[in-house]
Amino acid sequence: MKDQLEALVMAMYKGGILYSEAVREFKKRFILTVLEENHGNQCKAARELGMHRNTLSRTIDELKIDVRAVRADTKRPPRSARPVPMAMQKNAAR
Repeated sequence: MKDQLEALVMAMYKGGILYSEAVREFKKRFILTVLEENHGNQCKAARELGMHRNTLSRTIDELKIDVRAVRADTKRPPRSARPVPMAMQKNAAR
């Protein structure tokens, strides 16, 4: 991993990317990855990142991360599209 990181840093440096831009992009990618792994759940992501949920929320705003895009794949379907649990089917038959 160290070699990959060094190669990335060298490519960014030679590409003329400023330190502040590199740090911002790293933070954004790191947070996005943890959010994706936690299906957009900011409480769980903050815990894994070792920060308070409010700090994560503020950082997400500062980095202009669209959390809705992360959550889009994890939303439950509407009630009309969900299967009816067996217990409810038995009660309805009575």
